[in-house]
Amino acid sequence: MEIANRIANLSTAIFSEMEELRIEEEKKGTKMINLSIGSPDLPPPPHVVQALVEGVADPSNYGYALTKGMTELRHSISKYYLERFNVVLDPEEEVLSLMGSQDGLAHIYLAFLNQGDWALIPDPGYPIYSFGVHLAGGQIYFMPLYKENSFLPDLTQIPKEIALKAKIMMLNYPNNPNAAVANEDFYQEVVEFAKKYNILVCHDIAYAELAFDGYKPISFLSIPGARDIGVEMYSVSKSFNMAGCRLGCIVGNRNALKALETIKSNIDYGIFKPVQMAAKAALEGSNEWTQQLADVYAERRDVLVDGLNSLGWDVDKPKASMFVWAPIPNNYKSSKEFAVDLLKKTGVVVVPGSAFGIQGDRYVRFALVCSKEKLQKAIAIIGKYYNLKV
Repeated sequence: MEIANRIANLSTAIFSEMEELRIEEEKKGTKMINLSIGSPDLPPPPHVVQALVEGVADPSNYGYALTKGMTELRHSISKYYLERFNVVLDPEEEVLSLMGSQDGLAHIYLAFLNQGDWALIPDPGYPIYSFGVHLAGGQIYFMPLYKENSFLPDLTQIPKEIALKAKIMMLNYPNNPNAAVANEDFYQEVVEFAKKYNILVCHDIAYAELAFDGYKPISFLSIPGARDIGVEMYSVSKSFNMAGCRLGCIVGNRNALKALETIKSNIDYGIFKPVQMAAKAALEGSNEWTQQLADVYAERRDVLVDGLNSLGWDVDKPKASMFVWAPIPNNYKSSKEFAVDLLKKTGVVVVPGSAFGIQGDRYVRFALVCSKEKLQKAIAIIGKYYNLKV
């Protein structure tokens, strides 16, 4: 059996190795604190669960659904964008539902990249950004994200010959893995750059509602001219603790959405209607619930970051996301070496930064996916082995 060449560059090796090591250590009796995968540990709002239950109980909901999503859901998404981001969307032409935002992140390249076409991808970045390019047969120019530039790509450093050939730029703020945020000035620079070189900008805003200390992430589409060259992927997974339900949306440039809809209509049908009904209930619910969820993550963030800093680490306190991006101790050669050592000594599981790209190899990613009590316990255990003040 010969495997296709297109998957040669697809690898979950680091994630798989860490998971296998976790299972192995757990069998030895080690109590694990898993801060690796960004899967919410809390339930969705009760009214969302109720909407899902009612939808599942309705026998009329078991037929094929529209690829673009239920009309009612697309109107709810449009209303949500207006109230949350002050962005006006046409629910018929500028909103397309997705089987989770990763659905759009993976397939958008198939709609726009021919064999050998270039895409501008952040490094470090969520793995699907680059894997999607490989599946489409494209080439990648990695835009390095450095702390000294607030983990924003420096567009002036992209070679002109690459910019002229690039067809897609992927961005993600609040960022996974480094939890950085972006402002209007940066987005305006992106719009001007994309228009100059005729590039489609895809902005992943999965962590829009997990923001702290009064900070509110803005939509890329709120920038004048962004809709001419841009789309944005939104997800209910993290904002409403619905990761397993697999529902998100892509909004913005109608021509881009139409192209993606064509791809999707040949790959899958629409999302199970009860899941769409649950997402509609989530988007139409009270803002108070999402604020309370953000407050929970803010408290967890404080416990973890303050704890690591008390041990002599130099960890910034993020304004948003469900992650903490922490530099590894200097005496380790790589993020993987440190993450493996940390797991074996303490039972605390994190993701090596190298899983997200070359520029991530001096960091590890902590996910805020357990109670503050468990995080306090993790800090206490880590302090026994990695107190950099000693």
